[in-house]
Amino acid sequence: MYIAHINKDSDKQSIKEHSVNTAELCKEYAIPPFKNFMYTVGLMHDIGKFQQSFQRRILGNKPIKVEHSICGAKEIPKILHFKKCSILKLVAQLCIAGHHSGIPNVGCRKDTQEDSTLEGRLKRKTEDYSMYKSELKVELNNQISEQEQKDICDFLCKDYKPTDQNLINKFAFFVRYCFSCLTDAVSIDTAEFFGDKVNAPLTADFVKCLEKTNKKLHSFKCKTKLQKARTSIQNQVFEKVDKDSEIYLINMPTGSGKTLCSIKFALERAIKKKKKRIIYVIPYNSIINQVAEEFESLLGESAQILRHQSTFDYDDPDNNKNNDENYRKACEFAIENWDSQFIITTAVQFFESIYKNTRKKLRKLHNMSDSILIFDETHLMPTEYLKPCLDAICYITKYLNSEAVFLTATMPDYHKLIRSYSLKNSQILNLVNETSEFEVFKKCKFRYIGEIGFENLIKQTGGFPSSLIVVNTKSSAEKIFELCPSGNKKYHLSTYMTSRDRENTINKIKDELNKLEEDFPNLENVPENRKITVISTSL
Repeated sequence: MYIAHINKDSDKQSIKEHSVNTAELCKEYAIPPFKNFMYTVGLMHDIGKFQQSFQRRILGNKPIKVEHSICGAKEIPKILHFKKCSILKLVAQLCIAGHHSGIPNVGCRKDTQEDSTLEGRLKRKTEDYSMYKSELKVELNNQISEQEQKDICDFLCKDYKPTDQNLINKFAFFVRYCFSCLTDAVSIDTAEFFGDKVNAPLTADFVKCLEKTNKKLHSFKCKTKLQKARTSIQNQVFEKVDKDSEIYLINMPTGSGKTLCSIKFALERAIKKKKKRIIYVIPYNSIINQVAEEFESLLGESAQILRHQSTFDYDDPDNNKNNDENYRKACEFAIENWDSQFIITTAVQFFESIYKNTRKKLRKLHNMSDSILIFDETHLMPTEYLKPCLDAICYITKYLNSEAVFLTATMPDYHKLIRSYSLKNSQILNLVNETSEFEVFKKCKFRYIGEIGFENLIKQTGGFPSSLIVVNTKSSAEKIFELCPSGNKKYHLSTYMTSRDRENTINKIKDELNKLEEDFPNLENVPENRKITVISTSL
């Protein structure tokens, strides 16, 4: 028996079992026309473990380093031998060679075996691993056909002219996509053998979620001019829920209920098109907390929401209120590959999961298929990385059977941007065309008051029942806080605070504001000891 793994109970998993399991998972994860191709990649990824030195090492006879992942990359040209589709060999080689250490650079033919590039590693000597031919003989007979190889090559060239440099970007995207299928399959099968896999993934009932969302929307009054305008703008979105597109644009003013509107639209589309998951992408950690709390309160037990952000940890008791160990494990497992039905994450996590080359990050990419992606505050997409961001969204929506929703109150001309910098034939639909009622929501007045000192600033804000002062530095915030009258209700917010303390302080401020409006309906004649001042840095 050629061994791939030995678990803590000394049970042995054969290379054949692990290879076949991985191949089948790869095929399950992949989109057409990559299914049989990924089966072959999964089958070949670990053939280097047939080397005798690896078998000695895994049995504990010798603490030696054995490079096994390059062996499958060496053999792939013998399996994928259709000359007109040689580019597929490179896709498979990059995936197999990097399935532990990450996708390598291709390098050039002058590279030597000391180089860590694919070309360099292919020149390294290995032991005999040819036993894979007899061990995997039956499975190798089901290898990908020449026609299937040609279909993939046609797919990779689709939508671009042969001379278009963007073909390189598309090729690179699908290298990472195939790598995602392989590494997640490897990880899942290994985890199952070692008894680490969680058998209860996070779930969401989209039908019940939609019912609760509709109930919330119907609970709002529609009497004032602003309320009627809000309903009218939202209805523009809901009326187009049956129209198919790849990218939807929702341009709605602040205060018009963008978040609720977007989640209702996403749920409607997910149910109608039988999508696997909804992924809500938010630019900043400071916004994600508010949105997550809103969804958790709205959807309740109908959706187990996975939160993936750098400032959120499921080990924190506040984030696992029932102290449920199974729930904590399920969340931590789902964070690794986003095998969850309702995900809230940051833009950084989302785009790193597409453009990194490491196994840890890229495991999520294939699970972005068959999804509804909502990009909140999409005008904050980083301009210095705008092309790769738009490329990623266009590829996922054009080729991975997903749909994207761009949501903002200040919508850039994404029709022009996408046509200019990404896929020219992406299907884009604007859901809000009538904007005459936007004027109702302009409730802010801006006035430039010039340069003034801290004392004058406090004096001016002291004339209002409540005020928020945002400054650039923590030292400025500290000075203003000290100068504020001690009789006032004053609060300070800073990135020095933990997320829990910031949240508690914000909740206290909200409570005080609500009490102020209850006790002084017109906010007139507010005594000094009831005035509220908040001094903050730009959180």
